[in-house]
Amino acid sequence: MAKQQIQLQNEAIRNYSFLAEMYQDSYFPNNLVDKGKVILVKLCDDIEQQQPQDLEALYALTHAATDEFNDLQEDFWEADSEIGTAARECIGTDFDFVAKAYGFEADIEELIATREW
Repeated sequence: MAKQQIQLQNEAIRNYSFLAEMYQDSYFPNNLVDKGKVILVKLCDDIEQQQPQDLEALYALTHAATDEFNDLQEDFWEADSEIGTAARECIGTDFDFVAKAYGFEADIEELIATREW
């Protein structure tokens, strides 16, 4: 079964390079960074589909995406890598970018409050 390509409407998001710092660092396996990028693109699609009206609704979506990153942590460990400080800052910055691109002034720590990394 072929995956449907997500077509995002937000131009700033379409032109953004998700997880760029992680792709540039060989410590992070590209195949796992790709999985993280999929999580972020799916988050954008969820925002566009559900159109959260307030921060509480946005945080529900970002927390679900953060939980998906939590699930990736073990894959990183198995690849002798981890979602550590550099990755945390990169991922957090991308969550913040996503929130701002959709018109939200959100607290970056609250966006990823459910993180285990």
